[in-house]
Amino acid sequence: MKILTNPVSAFIPEFRPSLTRREPSISNFKAGKELPVVLLFILAVATNAVAQSGVGTGGSKHSPTSRFASYEGRILCGYQGWFRAAGDGSDGGWGHYGSRGRFDPDHCTIDIWPDVSEYETTYATDFKLEDGTPARVFSSRDASTVDVHFRWMKQYGIDGVFMQRFFGVTRSPRSRREGRIILGNALRSSQKHGRAISVMYDLSGLKPGEDCSSVIDDWKELVDEMKLTSQGEDQTYLYHRGKPLVAIWGIGFPDRPYDLREIGIEKLLDFLKKDPEYGGCSVMLGVPTYFRDLETDCVGDPYLHEVIEQADVIMPWMVQRFTSLLHNELERYGNHIQADLSWCKQRGVDYVPCAYPGFSWFNLSRHEFDGRHPLDQNPRQKGAFYWGLLSTAIQSGAPMIYVAMFDEVDEATAIFKCTDHPPQNQPPSRFLTNEGVPSDHYLWLTGKAAEVLRGERELDKNLYQETEH
Repeated sequence: MKILTNPVSAFIPEFRPSLTRREPSISNFKAGKELPVVLLFILAVATNAVAQSGVGTGGSKHSPTSRFASYEGRILCGYQGWFRAAGDGSDGGWGHYGSRGRFDPDHCTIDIWPDVSEYETTYATDFKLEDGTPARVFSSRDASTVDVHFRWMKQYGIDGVFMQRFFGVTRSPRSRREGRIILGNALRSSQKHGRAISVMYDLSGLKPGEDCSSVIDDWKELVDEMKLTSQGEDQTYLYHRGKPLVAIWGIGFPDRPYDLREIGIEKLLDFLKKDPEYGGCSVMLGVPTYFRDLETDCVGDPYLHEVIEQADVIMPWMVQRFTSLLHNELERYGNHIQADLSWCKQRGVDYVPCAYPGFSWFNLSRHEFDGRHPLDQNPRQKGAFYWGLLSTAIQSGAPMIYVAMFDEVDEATAIFKCTDHPPQNQPPSRFLTNEGVPSDHYLWLTGKAAEVLRGERELDKNLYQETEH
């Protein structure tokens, strides 16, 4: 998810951008008249079959519930799953590691290097480690890679992830099939390790003149072909308020080429919430940080508020909106969350704030943003900034949290294991270290924050300083 607003002005509230699913009933039998034993047997078998299938009655294709019946009391992360390596079978070269399918010092687009010591399959790159051996990376396309990530989630107590599904994936039957590979791997790993997953449709890539119809087609296929929400009552698809939770990200941002009023967003919401077969869902919208005031990083159209009021949950995208470099940022973050919570409560909408460990897109910006962004733009401060956001969100009353992101190394917001010894001295590429903290530090902090959120441990503001774990 990339917001192309000015990263400095995004911190300043005063900044104004220039653009801106009938159950079978036996009530019809006469009172006092006993049903034949055979009929009772048939009804019992049929009822048990429905229960075993995990599919709801009355036409709905979703199981009645999930082991994750609510987002409340949980911390979930965004999961990009878009990293590809030459030789991984995707035939696309180095996806999201570098530009133009290449991954070398001149084409690198990641700012922090993953620790690949626990992966079953890795791929050699043109980068060299200090000992002269090729630096290696993973591919998200490998089932073993996804399984490592879900194993880490279980190990560190992270509830699960929102699987990012970009609009471009939904455009054609072919792209939708390809897009189900990683989601299928994640579904299996979520069941194996008992972690929650939910689909998050990212409207990035939606072009002028297009609407959200292909998202509807994609959701139908996920429900029908993958049985994503019909794995039984012990399934791992995330529910909220007792309904499957579907997220739609990218509503109300001024740098998008589409007009919110012209993309059929209400039709999509109506389908997800009311369709007798595929609907009955809760919907979460990813919106700008300053959605309340319709300013700064948000469109000025009050129609956004009308759309928000039709949703069940909103998650403001706060990456780059708060920084470790300014004084009293945690106080401003807390005040902002409290005001958001109040606004949402008045409208009957649930709210989840966004937290992130830091931010940097020095290498990426050399190819997409005129090279104007410095390395380590929002320093991690060895976990101090991240733990500060998590702690403040909990103290401010947030009932659930969204972490950006689990695996995003392009923008250095990844909380999974990253190395403290990346390739060095291979300009023009430059990489962040892990500042001497363990590679699992941010996974560990996320799990501890989830314990605090659920009231399982006391909040220790200095917990980020613990590195023996």
